[in-house]
Amino acid sequence: MTAIEDAIKKAIVAAGRLQGDLSIRDRIDRSHGQIDVFGVLAHLDVPLLFRPLEGLLGAFLNEPSPGVLVTTKRPLSVQRFTAAHELGHYYLRHKPSLDDESILRRSPFMASRNANLQEVEADAFAASFLLPQWLVVRHCKRQGWTTADFTSARIVYQLSLRAGTSYAATCWTLARYKMLSRSQAKALSEIEPKTIKKAILGSVEPTNYYGDVWELTEADRGELIHGGPGDLFILRLEEHAGAGYLWRLDELDEHGFALREDTREQYHESEQAGGPVTRRIVAESKRQQNGALRLSEARPWQPNSIANQYAVDLDLYGPESEGFSRAERRFRLEAA
Repeated sequence: MTAIEDAIKKAIVAAGRLQGDLSIRDRIDRSHGQIDVFGVLAHLDVPLLFRPLEGLLGAFLNEPSPGVLVTTKRPLSVQRFTAAHELGHYYLRHKPSLDDESILRRSPFMASRNANLQEVEADAFAASFLLPQWLVVRHCKRQGWTTADFTSARIVYQLSLRAGTSYAATCWTLARYKMLSRSQAKALSEIEPKTIKKAILGSVEPTNYYGDVWELTEADRGELIHGGPGDLFILRLEEHAGAGYLWRLDELDEHGFALREDTREQYHESEQAGGPVTRRIVAESKRQQNGALRLSEARPWQPNSIANQYAVDLDLYGPESEGFSRAERRFRLEAA
């Protein structure tokens, strides 16, 4: 085993051990499908501060006591990876480290012989900690995805949103788990997320392309969605219009969303007229919010007679702002 391979193995084992010690798998099964790296740092009593860093994504300091800095100038997925990288430095008892954009461009699994072993370990720890194979399998089971589906950039993008990892990092992680070949991962990683968003949205033009585009399914019902204030949500809901039941779109505005598109997908010729149809709804978040997206299916003349409801919980605050993380503030309040 080479020094690089040994460093990677050490980091992967450490990431799994920490997940086990904190019962992270059980927590995700009870709550939602994303590993709360900021909450882990708070639980370990490692101070995490967000600052508008210049030229750096993050830093790990250990004198006079351990602490982590992460930039406020990047998206939430990058903040999460940076925090996981610094967590790796802490957990693996590394020397202090200043980490720049290079942590996003390199892969520990393709590191050269002369690579810095401490950085290889921290990179491998972060990738394994945020998106372990069991978490990929969990999302596959929940969404009905198979390995073959990961040849679609659209599916890989949706996995990355639910896991809270960057799209490119998700491509390469799937290759490491042999769910994609390296050539497939390379081809997929070269597709810009903006291109994927445009393909999903079709004719809908968002306010900007900084927000993410979620394709919500029945499997997401009751889940907690972590996103940003400008994210768009596409829902495909079965509607029993033949019996007079319609999805009440006036509820979108009540929950802080703007309706961007409302269509009914065409019947297949084999489908019986008057049967259920699929309502395709595109909604855009209008603000930072922490609550729920709820829709009810009811007859317009009997609004209180609800035939069906769809709801997902939401945390749409986006990237962390300057100061302590939201998770750490909650942790401190609960401990007070």
